[in-house]
Amino acid sequence: MKKVFALSSAVLMAAMAMTGCAKKDNQTTAQEPGNSGSAEKKLITVGYAQVGAESDWRLANTQSFKDTFTEANGYKLIFDDAQQKQENQIKAIRNFIQQDVDYIVVAPVVETGWETVLQEAKDQGIPVVLSDRQMKVSDDSLYLAWVGGNFLKEGRDGVKWLEAYLESTGRANDQINIVDLQGTIGASAQVGRTKGIVEGIEAHSNWNLVAQQTGEFTQAKGQEVMESILKSVDKIDVVFAENDDMGRGAADAIKAAGKVPGKDIILITFDAGKDAFNRVINDGTFNCTVECNPLHGPRVAEIIKTLEAGGTVDKIQYVVEEMFDKDGIGGARKAADALPERKY
Repeated sequence: MKKVFALSSAVLMAAMAMTGCAKKDNQTTAQEPGNSGSAEKKLITVGYAQVGAESDWRLANTQSFKDTFTEANGYKLIFDDAQQKQENQIKAIRNFIQQDVDYIVVAPVVETGWETVLQEAKDQGIPVVLSDRQMKVSDDSLYLAWVGGNFLKEGRDGVKWLEAYLESTGRANDQINIVDLQGTIGASAQVGRTKGIVEGIEAHSNWNLVAQQTGEFTQAKGQEVMESILKSVDKIDVVFAENDDMGRGAADAIKAAGKVPGKDIILITFDAGKDAFNRVINDGTFNCTVECNPLHGPRVAEIIKTLEAGGTVDKIQYVVEEMFDKDGIGGARKAADALPERKY
């Protein structure tokens, strides 16, 4: 059913209660399983405008929504892959509005440039939930809630692990040259992780940021950028790769340069997918991987169920995240202990 954004005025709430809120006549229906003669069950239509398929993390995020928003669970999911283009996402959102969906979920490519299309959704009474990345808008009532990781904390956690690792290896007072392979510039994950990493570097007088460049969250670009940096910077001690995919690209570039990733150059990545776990556990290519939990589907479903029941939800909803390494340094969990339960 169409949801009206929460209003603080008791008078308006009373008016809403008097007028009621009816189910849409054109809503998709399905019969209750196991009872062909029962009344048809209304399906809640959800339109999901996904960024793309640029990483293993993104694929797991997409699958989480597809596994959650099924007909068996009472939903019809309309999925759109924007292929990393904001204009494609805006077009998808407008298509969802035209199809009169009940809810819109967006994982925005970048943070800005959304106000017009969000206003169009609000004018039609369609709540918008943000997944993973955030938006910067002048009126935050244009979206209902945001679900995702605490990207600033992720960056800080990576720094926290590096501090502990350098202390454990007797290098706490050494001059440490650091490279930051950033994600897509302007994406919330990039903004938060970069901020956490940079403020950590600045807090240590013996840490030096010797290169910082975007790898656009892809393995190919991460490798290309890292190859260039290795040719221009004489000494590199640490690489922060702001996702696992760029970390793989960086590892390949480091190997091609005749060095050993994880040994000659400390490699810290973000996302903590299964491949990253295997690299931490088996070959030491990655020293540490910081989790960015992609399983947002169930949390978004909880929001929708709460709204359908007439409840209210928190604006910001973080998912639970950890960091993982081989030996459990600096508050990290041992990757080998956590791997059997991983779903991504």
